Amino acid sequence: MNNNILFKGLRVIAAYGLLSLVSFLVIIPFLWMVSTSLKEPAKIFLFPPQWIPDPIAWDNFVKVFDRQPFHQYFFNSLYIAMLVTTGTCLLAALAGYAFARIDFPFRNVIFLVLLSSMMIPTEVTSIPLFIGMSNIGLANTHFPLIVPPILGAGGMFGVFLLRQFFITVPQDLVEASKIDGCTPLGTFLRIMLPLATPALATLSIFTFLQSWNDFFDPLIYLSTKELYTLPLALSLFTDQSGTEWNLMMAASVMATAPLLIVFFLAQKRFIEGVALTGMK
Repeated sequence: MNNNILFKGLRVIAAYGLLSLVSFLVIIPFLWMVSTSLKEPAKIFLFPPQWIPDPIAWDNFVKVFDRQPFHQYFFNSLYIAMLVTTGTCLLAALAGYAFARIDFPFRNVIFLVLLSSMMIPTEVTSIPLFIGMSNIGLANTHFPLIVPPILGAGGMFGVFLLRQFFITVPQDLVEASKIDGCTPLGTFLRIMLPLATPALATLSIFTFLQSWNDFFDPLIYLSTKELYTLPLALSLFTDQSGTEWNLMMAASVMATAPLLIVFFLAQKRFIEGVALTGMK
């Protein structure tokens, strides 16, 4: 008995030790980013590394706004990410409910065809999509960063996620709503949608992170600096004379902060959504 307790205790200690080690390795780049954002240029690449800046250069964050219109890039990324997240959640909730609960011809076939779009790499469709957007005069706008992600593979991932959730909802609730006189739309709005809050929170986090961090699509479609998003704006701190690491890291800290805030505020719902939708 004592041996079993000792073995279980050692196993728990080993598991927590391994997790702590992995967490430490993961957080090192983030700590270096924060430390560099507060350093003077001459002290960035000192060896051994100076993890605690001395002196602390708070003015690096001010210089970011002096050097580039960073507030404009921040606003561009924010409103694009919010529109993409809202549109994806709306489309995913409606389509996911339809594929899960409404019986119509070729439902499963259509779902499999749409699901196959997730297997097509973005790079494959980028050239024809860029040509199409250029032909209708939408290449150097935010339109290609908002609508295609909602209707493309990202939106289909949301449909899949919400469909898996709606399938798990007991059929008795649907039947009870029919007895009470609810239409399919009424059942969706009054019963299904409130129950899908954890799944929608999960989808919102995934979609917001993807849109906020997207570098490939803005690089293709945007050529005017005023339209840049944050990932593109970070590249502006590199020129022919080199990279201003202290300013780039300061900008990176400000770009990362909203993501951390969103995740920590919604992590409970995020974990519930992952568990309820059957994702391991």
